[in-house]
Amino acid sequence: MKAVFLTAALATLFLADPPVGQIFPELKAETLTDSVISFPNDTKGKSTLICMAYSADAEKDLKTWYEPTYDKFIAKTELMSDMFDVNVYFIPMFTGVKAAGAAKAKKEMKESVQVDLQPHVVVYKGELDAYKETLKMDDKSKPYIYVLDKEGKIVFVTSGAYTEDKMDEIDEYIE
Repeated sequence: MKAVFLTAALATLFLADPPVGQIFPELKAETLTDSVISFPNDTKGKSTLICMAYSADAEKDLKTWYEPTYDKFIAKTELMSDMFDVNVYFIPMFTGVKAAGAAKAKKEMKESVQVDLQPHVVVYKGELDAYKETLKMDDKSKPYIYVLDKEGKIVFVTSGAYTEDKMDEIDEYIE
């Protein structure tokens, strides 16, 4: 009995390992500005920060990333214009029965998201299971944040609401 429990516990730990070292799985989606993006192919050549959520609860925490990530990586000021050259994308995922509401949600987001952030918000509509498995997105109540290197390989993963400590860790992996 102890051996079965130990084996199950080790399997759970192994399965929960983040997908660091793997190429980000192919994902096609549309920005709020109606451009289609294919991950990781269209992001190669630069480090890429991808923030994903597949539930309303997770989307609340995903929104905590918007302002600090925008301020750090997207907004261009005289002081920071050459500091970071990174792709940044926020991906709310509409899957299953919720996929039918993706167009309406996209329209609402277009009305509420500031214009210069819109090219960075990508609406995904489709299947979820393969991404949940490959990207180890086990807890639907939180967003998942991935840093990809210039080749599309995952080099860092975190999850949950924004914190300065998480952003400091992300900084270490942005080339």
